[in-house]
Amino acid sequence: MQNILGDWQEQFRHYNKNIRLFMISSILLHIGMGIFMIIYNYYIRELGYDDQMNGSVIAMQSAATALFLLPAGILSDRVGRKKIILVGAVLAATSLFLRATLSIDIFLLSGAFMTGMFMAFIQVSSIPLLAENSTEKQRVHLFSFNFAMIMVANVIGNTLGGTLSDFFQVFGGMSSLWSIRITLLIGSVFFFAALVPMWKINEKRKIRSKTIQDRSFKKLFKTHRTGLKIILLFAVAQILIGFGSGLVIPYLNLYFVDRFNISHTLVGLILSSGQAMTAVALMIGPAVVRKVGEVRAVVILQLLSIPFLLITAFTETLWLAVFGFLFRQALMNAGNPIQMSLMMRSVDDSIKGLANSVGQAVFQLGWAVMGPVSTTIVVMYGAYSGYAIVFSITAMLYIVGTIYFFLVFRKPISNEKIRKQSQAG
Repeated sequence: MQNILGDWQEQFRHYNKNIRLFMISSILLHIGMGIFMIIYNYYIRELGYDDQMNGSVIAMQSAATALFLLPAGILSDRVGRKKIILVGAVLAATSLFLRATLSIDIFLLSGAFMTGMFMAFIQVSSIPLLAENSTEKQRVHLFSFNFAMIMVANVIGNTLGGTLSDFFQVFGGMSSLWSIRITLLIGSVFFFAALVPMWKINEKRKIRSKTIQDRSFKKLFKTHRTGLKIILLFAVAQILIGFGSGLVIPYLNLYFVDRFNISHTLVGLILSSGQAMTAVALMIGPAVVRKVGEVRAVVILQLLSIPFLLITAFTETLWLAVFGFLFRQALMNAGNPIQMSLMMRSVDDSIKGLANSVGQAVFQLGWAVMGPVSTTIVVMYGAYSGYAIVFSITAMLYIVGTIYFFLVFRKPISNEKIRKQSQAG
């Protein structure tokens, strides 16, 4: 453990100012989103809507993200990461503010669409920005550290979301609806605060003539044929995992309330503990990579998460459900930065934004498609059987996605071939 901590300390010392500013901004963004996501499902219930409206809202947000990730990725490659993130953050923060104040169903759905659209701008540019401000040797550690900081921010956001809403109701004398609404507005304030450090990032863009840009765009499929093939192979793995994730992850707060009838504060503490466990697992991830390699590390971590997912699916004991949730959350998510590092190393710099956008778009597509399916199954079969069914389907999809990933990527990808094809184009 001492060697691992020393390794991390050495890595962090060499990160440049842009990375440090981005980390501060990212933490503020994800505190805000952590507050929002932990209680927004409850907000919809308090407005008098059923859980199928929850499914529709999540599907709308995920569909918007999936639709706009690809154009946002191409735009990010063209105009710069900082500009795209700033535009996305301003408009996403505005959409969160509106969603916390509006209650008519059409506004709930259109607000979710806005959030999904503008979050795409942030998501698609973040990893390429980090990649462009780091060396290849730093990236596994950097991406793991970035994901870990996101998890820590989510811990803070989840905890604040649950406790503030209960605090305003119990000690502030507010109604349940207004306590949740004020908490959501606080979440949007964190989002706006994230703009300050992001504005200070000094992005140096490579100057490319319009002719070269047009040529690379028109001949994208010829110039980057190998890179596009790799992106497609990653996308298949991501959509399988995304379908599984979309069945359960957006509704974990409802799962704990419906099956165990616990308070918002306790749900917030449970979900934030899951993020904390994930942060620890992410920090250990690079050590696993050194032992077994990137691909095997992802496969081992994801397969180890399956038994814990099934414990959560079938138990009727709260502490067992929490135990299963915590270890599933940590193990399944620990492989994400490793996959991102592998992706960024495997494609040319000029299509890194595209690569990131395609992977995230198909993952969000899984959430958009499976969100309404999940809520319908739970409504039909109840809090025990319904969740047991959707968790079991998720386990099967995770297994298929993980096996596919291993079969496709078990052989090392040749960077030399990618570079030669890009230069030839």
